[in-house]
Amino acid sequence: MTVSETTEIGTKDPISESGLAQLFSDAHTHTIWLDKKIDEAVLKQLYDLVKVGSTSANCSPARFVFITSDEGREKLKPCLSSGNVEQTMTAPCTVIVAYDEEFYEELPTLFPYADAKSWFTSSPEAAYETAMRNSSMQGAYLISAARALGLDAGAMSGFNPKLLNDTFFSDSTWKVNFLLNIGYGDGKKVHKRLPRLSFEQACQIL
Repeated sequence: MTVSETTEIGTKDPISESGLAQLFSDAHTHTIWLDKKIDEAVLKQLYDLVKVGSTSANCSPARFVFITSDEGREKLKPCLSSGNVEQTMTAPCTVIVAYDEEFYEELPTLFPYADAKSWFTSSPEAAYETAMRNSSMQGAYLISAARALGLDAGAMSGFNPKLLNDTFFSDSTWKVNFLLNIGYGDGKKVHKRLPRLSFEQACQIL
C-alpha cells in the first residue's frame, strides 16, 4: 500500500512525542544565537514546506525576504526597535515576513476553480484582511517548519513598519507583516517558560 493510499483511508499516525516536543512543548522563543550559518538549501527547504500549508482559496499572500548578509542586516538595523537590535544583528538569518497587496493577481493560477481574483479587486478591505490573516498563518507555518528542520525561531513585532517598507519595498506591492529571527539558538540561555492559559480559560466546546 502506498503512502497516498494510506492517507486516503485515514490511517495517519500521530507525530511522535519527541516530534511534538521539538515543535511545541520543548520549543522556546530564542534571542541568543550560536555562530552557525544556515545553508541556502535549508532556506529553500523551509519555503518548500511553508508553501504547501493551507491558505484561503490557496491565495498564498506571504512573501519572504531572508536576510543573511552583514549588508542586509545593516540595511534592516535602523528599522528595528532598540530592544531587538542585538538579537537581530547576531541571528544567522532574519526573515521579513511580508504580504503582497496584489496577491490576487496569482489567483487565476493558484485557484482556477472560480473567478477568485474578482473577490478582491472589488474590495480593498477584503484584500487587506485576507492578506494579513493568511500571511500570518504562513509565518506561523514558517516557525513550525524551522523547528521541524532543527532550527530555532524568535518572532518580533518591534520595528518601524513604514521605514521598513520604504527601505525594502518602495518599488513593490509587498508590505511587512512581522519579523522572524531563525538559526541555532543557545539552549542554555533561554528564559524559563512563562505560564499559559488553561484549556478552561481559553477554550469552549459547544
